[in-house]
Amino acid sequence: MKFPKQTTLRKRCVMSGNGVHSNAPVTLILHPAEPDSGIVFLRTGLPEGATRRIEAKWSRVSATDLCTVLGDASVGSVSTVEHLLAAFAGLGVDNVLVEVDGPEVPIMDGSSASFVAAIDRVGLRTLSAPRRFLKVLKPVRIEHGRSFSELSPAESGFSLDVEIDYPVAAIGRHRKALALTPAVFRREISRARTFGLLRDVERLWKLGFALGSSLENSVAVDGHRILNPEGLRAPDEFVSHKLLDAVGDLALAGAPIIGHYSAFCPGHKMNFLVLQALFADRSAFTFVEAPVDATSTRAAGFADFGGFAPMPAFAAEIG
Repeated sequence: MKFPKQTTLRKRCVMSGNGVHSNAPVTLILHPAEPDSGIVFLRTGLPEGATRRIEAKWSRVSATDLCTVLGDASVGSVSTVEHLLAAFAGLGVDNVLVEVDGPEVPIMDGSSASFVAAIDRVGLRTLSAPRRFLKVLKPVRIEHGRSFSELSPAESGFSLDVEIDYPVAAIGRHRKALALTPAVFRREISRARTFGLLRDVERLWKLGFALGSSLENSVAVDGHRILNPEGLRAPDEFVSHKLLDAVGDLALAGAPIIGHYSAFCPGHKMNFLVLQALFADRSAFTFVEAPVDATSTRAAGFADFGGFAPMPAFAAEIG
C-alpha cells in the first residue's frame, strides 16, 4: 500500500466575492505553507491594521448558526469557512495560509466549485513530510431530537452516509453514501449548492443573516418549487450539500480522518458537536503517521485517499 505525503499549493491564488450573510466584499488569498502548518486563516482588514491568525481547528469554533465561524468576533473572526475547507479536505490539501480581509469567506456560487477551480489553476506541490491522520477507535455519537451525527472506526479511508428528511415537497427525503476520494469529491459533491426556504428570508434578514444571498449562490425552495431558473444541478443536490458541509466541518479535526461518518438531518452544530465529543474521549481516537514511499505521490499531488491505513440562503440551511 502506498501513502501520500503532505501537500500545499504550488503558488498563491487570489479570489474575491461577497459574504453570503454579511454581503461584505472580501478578497481571499491562498498562500502555500510549510509542512505541518495545517490550514491557518490570516484575518486582515481589522481596525488599526491589526491581523489575527486563526487555526482551522474544532477548538477555535465560536458559532455554528447557519455557518461555521472560527475565532472571536470581538478581535477578529472568519465565518462560512466550511465550503473552502471542504475543497481542501476533498482534494487532499494539507497546508495553506488563507488570507482573508473580511469577516466571511466569499460564498461564490454556494458550493466548493470555485475553490476547486482555484486550486486546480495553481496545482499542488508534494512536500517531504508524511501525512498525519486521525484514526477513530470507537463510535462517538451525538443526538438532538431526531437528528444524530456519529463517527465510527473504519479499516481504511474516510466514508460518509448522510440522510435528510424535510417536510417540504421539493426537498423530501434523500440518502447518500460514499467513500471520499478526490475523484468522488469532484464528481459527487463539490458542485452542490447551499439551499434554503423562501418563507424564512425575512426572518433571516431581521437577524442580520443572508444579506448577500441570491439565486446566484443558493438554491431557493418554495413548497414544491425550485425557484432557480436552471433548477438543480443534480437530483440529489440537497443531500450532497449536506455531505459537502460535513466534509468541511470535519476537516476541523486538523488531520484527515480514518473512519466513517453517518448522520440523519445534520447541520454545522451537529458536525461540530461530534468532533467535540470525539476529542473529549481520549480513548476514542489516535493520531497515526503514514509511512512514506518515494513513489507514493502522484505528480500533481492528488492522491487517491481510498487506501488509508494506520500509521439564497433563504432558510436556516445556509452554509
